[in-house]
Amino acid sequence: MTITKDLQAISKELTKLVKQAEKLAAALGKAEKPKTKSAKTMTKTRAVTKKAPVKAVTITATDQVLNIINRSKKGVDTATLMKKTGFDQKKVRNILHRTYKQGKITRVEKGSYVGVK
Repeated sequence: MTITKDLQAISKELTKLVKQAEKLAAALGKAEKPKTKSAKTMTKTRAVTKKAPVKAVTITATDQVLNIINRSKKGVDTATLMKKTGFDQKKVRNILHRTYKQGKITRVEKGSYVGVK
């Protein structure tokens, strides 16, 4: 007889636990649902909206080289560009070749470049 009493006590405890679990699940369900705002609060929040952050403008390597070339009147050679930008020789030469093909710079003499105006 004690076994049946023990089983009945366990059954009661399990039903209590089930009810508590259901209450917790219902509370979680309510917390996940978004609350609707009244028309007054919606107009207030619209007036206080934050502006999007301004993105920083990054200057490309080509822009850096072109700025240096365009500032010089007599022309700039690759060694000067390498010193001012910190780029290696291959990168500077590739940029010069590309910008020359695009017509953004011209060769004044061998190894010296000037911006096209």
